Amino acid sequence: MTLRILHTNDLHGHLTAASLPWLMEVRESVDLYFDTGDCIKTGNLGIPLKPEPVWELLTKARCTASVIGNRETHVLESVFQAKLAGSSQPVLCANMHRRDGSSPLDATTVCHADGLRIGVIGLSVPMVTSKMRTQAASAFLWDQPESVAMVLVNVLRPKVEILIALTHIGLTQDRKLAESCPELDVIFGGHSHSVLESPERVGRTWICQGGSHGRFVGLYQLEDGKLSGGLVPWGAALS
Repeated sequence: MTLRILHTNDLHGHLTAASLPWLMEVRESVDLYFDTGDCIKTGNLGIPLKPEPVWELLTKARCTASVIGNRETHVLESVFQAKLAGSSQPVLCANMHRRDGSSPLDATTVCHADGLRIGVIGLSVPMVTSKMRTQAASAFLWDQPESVAMVLVNVLRPKVEILIALTHIGLTQDRKLAESCPELDVIFGGHSHSVLESPERVGRTWICQGGSHGRFVGLYQLEDGKLSGGLVPWGAALS
């Protein structure tokens, strides 16, 4: 059975009403669509004055799930919630929590396609940790993604046929994650704006990342543990 997957990352507000129809056409040919962060236009410390338009566009494109990037974060809870206002897909982050230990976002989700159960873990770059001087001013703290993932994969792996991580931690950290968590089938990454024209394999885990600013989308086929496909320029003719 072949699972077809669409991936975007680091759009930085470059998904627009004008570029959406092509993405929606691509979406019709796949089973799942994942975005791995920094999809909004507002920067790290910026305050959006109205809902980010990308959320409505991702809804129209039937985004299956996403992970927050650094652009979607803020040290104030009210601004963080404003940045996510309008999102409808599961927006994940397992390694972020409030100072009281509660989680503002789900850590994982399970989606279904072609009779398969697909477990999804969200991991993002640690913006504020307990060791930083600035931690006193932040409503949120981040744990190291690798250590959090090592716990979650053991919980989720027995419950699903396919296990995926949506990450916004950069390619170097994705490679370390693959080494530490061989239970992961695929890592769809972001943050470092790396252009991986075809999937990279570390151990048994595949890693994908597609540059930035809406230059590419990733189109992949997962069958019997092998991930094929690669990057397609945005707007390219579809066969």
